[in-house]
Amino acid sequence: MKDRLEVICARYNQITEMLSDPSIVSDIKKLTELSKEQRGLEAVVNKYKELTQLERDIEDLKEMSKDSDPDLREMAEIELVSSEERIEKIIEEIKILLIPKDPNDEKNVIVEIRGAAGGDEGNIFAGDLFRMYSKYAESRGWKIELMDSEQCEAGGFSYIGFMIKGDSVYSYLKYESGSHRVQRVPSTESAGRIHTSTATVLVMPEAEELEVELDMNDVRIDTFCASGPGGQCVNTTKSAIRVTHIPTGIVVSCQDGKSQHENKASALKVLRARLYDHMLQEKEAAEGAERQSKIGHGDRSEKIRTYNYPQNRLTDHRIGFTIQQLDRVMEGKLDSVIEALIAFEQKRALSANEEN
Repeated sequence: MKDRLEVICARYNQITEMLSDPSIVSDIKKLTELSKEQRGLEAVVNKYKELTQLERDIEDLKEMSKDSDPDLREMAEIELVSSEERIEKIIEEIKILLIPKDPNDEKNVIVEIRGAAGGDEGNIFAGDLFRMYSKYAESRGWKIELMDSEQCEAGGFSYIGFMIKGDSVYSYLKYESGSHRVQRVPSTESAGRIHTSTATVLVMPEAEELEVELDMNDVRIDTFCASGPGGQCVNTTKSAIRVTHIPTGIVVSCQDGKSQHENKASALKVLRARLYDHMLQEKEAAEGAERQSKIGHGDRSEKIRTYNYPQNRLTDHRIGFTIQQLDRVMEGKLDSVIEALIAFEQKRALSANEEN
């Protein structure tokens, strides 16, 4: 492990020197790539520096523990125990940091939620999920930007698309893609029977223009009148945009922006994310068994979670995690669920790393 850490530190120092090279500074693409790589190495480098300093401290403490002064020996021995415990913890932290990083972890995300099985109740649940993610984003200081939605008379959404911007959003929300199932008594149910409905969630990393080459000759852009609440002008002005990527058949519509220009920018942003997501899915499919072992990288129709209202219970079926605090989760208190998913994935990745 130490040899690998030395290589990482050497690479970090090399990048630092390269970033001061005028030829690199003038090359935006190269500058962006190197800066991103350096940020990815920084946590490991800092933790390794802490480890080497602690190792030097331990050597000093061992010498002090042999001193003729009993008080000094006792103090050194106490500090030595504490330092040796700390060094074990740092080594475990470094092992986790050495797990290969998902290159998309630092990115913003585009989320699409659709009401699925259950008719009106599925759409209402889609609205509940949007509220849950909105509150979670707010608790983390992230910003939400609504991109497009199709509201339903009974409440909720048949579809809602939005972007979440902030620090490392994808690293937290990438496990949310899949089918979410709700079990509860709908407000329209007079007999008090429990219904099961579903909504699907798709979380895509935001794609930068450098990552997805979008040839506008392959894109057809149509305008149409927006629908839904917003006053008379909504239905008379062709501000809504529909973009079609002809080679793949991917269609994106946006109408929630204030202008045609804003809707076009949002639609192209979503299109890039979908194309990038399509590329990722193809790559993971080619990886076979590795893809199957990851959380949230399987079939997008996979039932990943059940929200049982009568028993105030949430169950994530992928990792066998259950919590009897559904009311808190729906208020955006998602930390315990997401932390469990991250811990499970880290443990899996660590085992695979050690085997290799």
